[in-house]
Amino acid sequence: MAVAILNIYLLLLFLLVRFKVVPFNLFWKASPIIVLVLVMFGLLVPMGWGAPQGDALVVRNAVSIVPDVAGEVTDVPVIANTPLKSGDVLFKIDPTPYAAQVKAIEAQFKLAKTRLGQMTQLYERDAGRGFDVEQRQSEVDQLTGQLESAQWNLDKTIVRAPTDGYVTNLALRKGARVSNLPLSPVIAFIDTSDTIIGVEINQIDARYVAPGQEVEATFKFAPGQIFSGKVESVLQAIAPGQTQTSGTAVLPKAIEAAPFIVRVRLDDAEFVKRLPAGSAGTAAIYTDHVKPAHIVRRVILRQVAILNYVNPF
Repeated sequence: MAVAILNIYLLLLFLLVRFKVVPFNLFWKASPIIVLVLVMFGLLVPMGWGAPQGDALVVRNAVSIVPDVAGEVTDVPVIANTPLKSGDVLFKIDPTPYAAQVKAIEAQFKLAKTRLGQMTQLYERDAGRGFDVEQRQSEVDQLTGQLESAQWNLDKTIVRAPTDGYVTNLALRKGARVSNLPLSPVIAFIDTSDTIIGVEINQIDARYVAPGQEVEATFKFAPGQIFSGKVESVLQAIAPGQTQTSGTAVLPKAIEAAPFIVRVRLDDAEFVKRLPAGSAGTAAIYTDHVKPAHIVRRVILRQVAILNYVNPF
């Protein structure tokens, strides 16, 4: 950009000298160097923190689907990479043993309620003991809890989508046996209800970034296009600054100024929904400082957008 500005100035200076608007003396001969210094240290260097730019990445939460009950899979109606709504069926587990358990507890529950009614009538007629009524009431309460638990297990034989999204890398098939062990997920579900767009900003340029500031972004997925948005937040922690509980003393390591992550939200919600997870691009944040540099940053970002047609990296 500095070269482009300098070339424009040289062309303008040539025309002014050619038509004798300005004399070609020592000052005007040295003026390109003066202009270059002013552009570099008065515009381009401050542009780093006035309108910082960084790599952008689209991230979506992944949910490892683990069934709440174990059994044989009887149906997998879901199709990989097809949009799903919250509550859509992912797969079904053989409900036979869980339905039998519900029926058995229901039979015991009915008998216990009948006995409770009988004992209550005897007690009201002074022909029974209050202890017997309390004992039967306790049996009814216990069976009520067992019936709710058994019905919950039966309902969980149908595994549903937790949110809007899609299933990817689907290998589950009818006849497979699944378990409810937390370390044995059977489906990878990609949540599309919320899309995270993170921008890496160098620490030296992140000092003035704040929520609500204007953002422009371009993506390899959509070359030549610029999308506007706002800063949502600046994440307050990155991995190098994280400490974990351990039984060892502090282990010194090389300290590097890793970029901070700024979360942004684009205005075009429909486009965001179409962005595949892992989409990469470039984003610029326009802070409240060095506003003249915003124009230069907008030009640079549009150059990047056009180069996305031919630049795969």
